[in-house]
Amino acid sequence: MKKLFSPWRSQYIEYFSKKKDEKDNCIFCEAYHDEDDERRFIITRGKNNFVVMNLYPYNSGHLMIVPYRHISTFNELTDDESLEIMSMIKKMISTLQAASNPDGFNIGSNLGRSAGAGIDRHIHFHIVPRWSGDTNFMPVLSDTKLISEDMKTTWRKLRSLL
Repeated sequence: MKKLFSPWRSQYIEYFSKKKDEKDNCIFCEAYHDEDDERRFIITRGKNNFVVMNLYPYNSGHLMIVPYRHISTFNELTDDESLEIMSMIKKMISTLQAASNPDGFNIGSNLGRSAGAGIDRHIHFHIVPRWSGDTNFMPVLSDTKLISEDMKTTWRKLRSLL
């Protein structure tokens, strides 16, 4: 069996093994309250929500739109939050198209742990850019995903386009 070295994953595992039982701790709330957007990979902030890069992306440019309020269910979203989420999705699709010209997008949310939410205590919405041929043998045969661009490079590119 071949191994691919990915030390950044240890931070994810370590964080969730320590924090899974702490009800008051939330990586999205921590990012929102931190003023260092570059360190937290926050692309933009709105009135009710912010856009942040996924630290463990499916593809380069994988973004999440997160309400400032710590809520876990879709029905808790206010009309203002919902409207801004949709506006941010539209804006980020245009920005990602300008930055990296994807062929399509996956957009959605996993509502609840059983629906696949890795973080189920704070609702968030994913935007995943897709390119024809971006699925190859690596995820199928070796459960490995290749990310083609450094996250800081992607962050700078998206911020400069906004």
